[in-house]
Amino acid sequence: MAKKARKKAVGPTSKARGKTRGKTDAADRIITAALAQAAGRGWRRVRLVDIAIEAGVTLAELRDAFSSKAAIVNGFIRRTDERVLAAGPAEGSSARDRLFDVLMRRFDVLQPDKEAVAMIVRDALCNPLAALCHGPQLLASMAWMLEAAGLSSAGPTGMLRTKGLALVYLAALRAWLGDDSADKARSMVVLDRGLSRAETVASVLCPGKQAGTSEKAKA
Repeated sequence: MAKKARKKAVGPTSKARGKTRGKTDAADRIITAALAQAAGRGWRRVRLVDIAIEAGVTLAELRDAFSSKAAIVNGFIRRTDERVLAAGPAEGSSARDRLFDVLMRRFDVLQPDKEAVAMIVRDALCNPLAALCHGPQLLASMAWMLEAAGLSSAGPTGMLRTKGLALVYLAALRAWLGDDSADKARSMVVLDRGLSRAETVASVLCPGKQAGTSEKAKA
């Protein structure tokens, strides 16, 4: 009787896992299809039905995964986070070095979809409402990048860090979109300069905390 009960308990769990995996796979295909469509015809011209056809799903399945084009972009941002975080903690002896490492890692992840990213960013610049839809997801992403660099994103200080890093990242993203060099030299220069400014501002606003961080790093 105990064995039978155990089998009954395992059955639905395995089925639920399979269903969850299926949804994840469908979402991944939809995101990939949306990027292909954006790169080919511009994000503004892409319709949800075009994405569904490209991904090989019905509109009902697409709706089940994402409620709108903005939701697909947010899903793409989350997928990028996951791929960056999967590589493990950032490397570097200082917070600035670790942030530089994790954000350059992010650009490496985005590189295959650079053309699609350019189209989506262009649309966001022309559509303030779309930009507002992606703002919270961008901040959530930057909070995770801080955590990957060993910096807390919690509390008021964490929120300031998150917003500051978002500004640095957006400036570097703009440089990366126009950077055709193989080693991303221009992107690295802009990112390093932005992190340097952010570090200076942080030392002025929170001198005690910066000193404490320095002492901890030395120890």
